[in-house]
Amino acid sequence: MSVAPLSPAPGPMPNQVAFHRTELNVILSLYGRMVAAGEWRDYGISSLRDVAIFSVFRRTAEHPLYRIEKRPALRNKQGQYAVISMEGQILKRGHDLRTVLRVLERKLIRAVE
Repeated sequence: MSVAPLSPAPGPMPNQVAFHRTELNVILSLYGRMVAAGEWRDYGISSLRDVAIFSVFRRTAEHPLYRIEKRPALRNKQGQYAVISMEGQILKRGHDLRTVLRVLERKLIRAVE
Protein backbone atom coordinates (compact mmCIF):
# COMPACT_ATOMS: atom_id res chain seq x y z
CA MET A 1 0.00 0.00 0.00
CA SER A 2 1.31 3.43 -1.00
CA VAL A 3 0.46 6.69 0.78
CA ALA A 4 0.38 9.92 -1.24
CA PRO A 5 1.76 12.99 0.55
CA LEU A 6 -0.77 15.72 1.27
CA SER A 7 1.72 18.56 0.97
CA PRO A 8 3.97 19.29 -1.98
CA ALA A 9 7.35 17.60 -2.00
CA PRO A 10 10.08 19.54 -0.23
CA GLY A 11 12.30 21.45 -2.56
CA PRO A 12 13.07 24.96 -3.71
CA MET A 13 10.20 27.40 -3.56
CA PRO A 14 9.18 29.10 -6.79
CA ASN A 15 11.16 32.24 -7.48
CA GLN A 16 9.59 35.25 -5.80
CA VAL A 17 10.72 38.80 -5.48
CA ALA A 18 10.49 40.17 -1.95
CA PHE A 19 11.59 43.25 -0.06
CA HIS A 20 14.65 42.77 2.15
CA ARG A 21 14.44 43.75 5.81
CA THR A 22 16.53 46.90 5.23
CA GLU A 23 14.24 47.95 2.37
CA LEU A 24 11.16 47.39 4.52
CA ASN A 25 12.70 49.47 7.32
CA VAL A 26 13.04 52.43 4.92
CA ILE A 27 9.50 52.00 3.56
CA LEU A 28 7.89 51.48 6.98
CA SER A 29 9.68 54.53 8.37
CA LEU A 30 8.05 56.68 5.67
CA TYR A 31 4.75 54.87 6.19
CA GLY A 32 4.80 55.66 9.93
CA ARG A 33 5.40 59.35 9.29
CA MET A 34 2.58 59.48 6.74
CA VAL A 35 0.18 57.71 9.14
CA ALA A 36 1.10 60.19 11.87
CA ALA A 37 0.35 63.03 9.42
CA GLY A 38 -3.05 61.49 8.68
CA GLU A 39 -2.29 60.86 5.00
CA TRP A 40 -2.20 57.05 4.94
CA ARG A 41 -4.14 54.43 6.88
CA ASP A 42 -3.37 50.95 5.54
CA TYR A 43 -0.90 48.99 3.46
CA GLY A 44 -0.50 45.67 1.69
CA ILE A 45 2.53 43.70 0.54
CA SER A 46 2.63 41.37 -2.46
CA SER A 47 5.54 39.13 -3.45
CA LEU A 48 5.17 37.91 -7.01
CA ARG A 49 7.46 36.17 -9.46
CA ASP A 50 8.77 39.36 -11.14
CA VAL A 51 7.90 42.12 -8.69
CA ALA A 52 7.44 42.93 -5.00
CA ILE A 53 4.79 45.57 -4.30
CA PHE A 54 4.13 47.68 -1.21
CA SER A 55 0.69 49.28 -1.70
CA VAL A 56 -0.45 52.27 0.34
CA PHE A 57 -4.12 53.04 1.02
CA ARG A 58 -5.97 56.04 2.43
CA ARG A 59 -8.84 53.75 3.46
CA THR A 60 -8.90 49.97 3.64
CA ALA A 61 -11.40 49.19 0.88
CA GLU A 62 -10.17 51.27 -2.01
CA HIS A 63 -7.51 51.24 -4.68
CA PRO A 64 -3.97 52.00 -3.51
CA LEU A 65 -2.88 55.63 -3.53
CA TYR A 66 0.67 54.59 -4.36
CA ARG A 67 2.57 51.43 -5.16
CA ILE A 68 6.22 51.07 -4.27
CA GLU A 69 7.60 48.41 -6.60
CA LYS A 70 10.83 46.44 -6.68
CA ARG A 71 11.64 44.88 -10.07
CA PRO A 72 15.12 43.29 -10.01
CA ALA A 73 14.96 42.71 -13.79
CA LEU A 74 15.33 46.51 -14.21
CA ARG A 75 18.31 46.73 -11.85
CA ASN A 76 20.79 47.42 -14.66
CA LYS A 77 18.42 49.62 -16.68
CA GLN A 78 16.19 52.35 -15.19
CA GLY A 79 16.55 51.09 -11.62
CA GLN A 80 14.73 48.40 -9.69
CA TYR A 81 12.62 50.73 -7.51
CA ALA A 82 9.60 52.75 -8.63
CA VAL A 83 6.78 54.76 -7.08
CA ILE A 84 3.57 54.52 -9.08
CA SER A 85 0.44 56.64 -8.57
CA MET A 86 -3.16 55.45 -8.40
CA GLU A 87 -3.56 56.28 -12.11
CA GLY A 88 -0.55 54.13 -13.05
CA GLN A 89 1.82 57.04 -13.66
CA ILE A 90 5.44 56.38 -12.66
CA LEU A 91 6.30 59.25 -10.31
CA LYS A 92 9.93 58.27 -9.73
CA ARG A 93 12.21 55.39 -10.67
CA GLY A 94 15.78 54.71 -9.64
CA HIS A 95 18.49 52.55 -8.16
CA ASP A 96 18.35 53.93 -4.59
CA LEU A 97 15.17 53.32 -2.58
CA ARG A 98 15.58 56.36 -0.31
CA THR A 99 15.98 58.66 -3.30
CA VAL A 100 12.93 57.19 -5.03
CA LEU A 101 10.78 57.60 -1.89
CA ARG A 102 11.60 61.32 -1.64
CA VAL A 103 8.82 61.97 -4.15
CA LEU A 104 6.36 60.86 -1.43
CA GLU A 105 8.10 62.72 1.40
CA ARG A 106 7.28 66.02 -0.30
CA LYS A 107 3.66 65.38 0.69
CA LEU A 108 4.71 65.86 4.35
CA ILE A 109 5.99 69.38 3.71
CA ARG A 110 3.19 71.90 4.12
CA ALA A 111 3.16 75.66 4.37
CA VAL A 112 2.44 76.94 7.87
CA GLU A 113 0.29 80.07 8.04
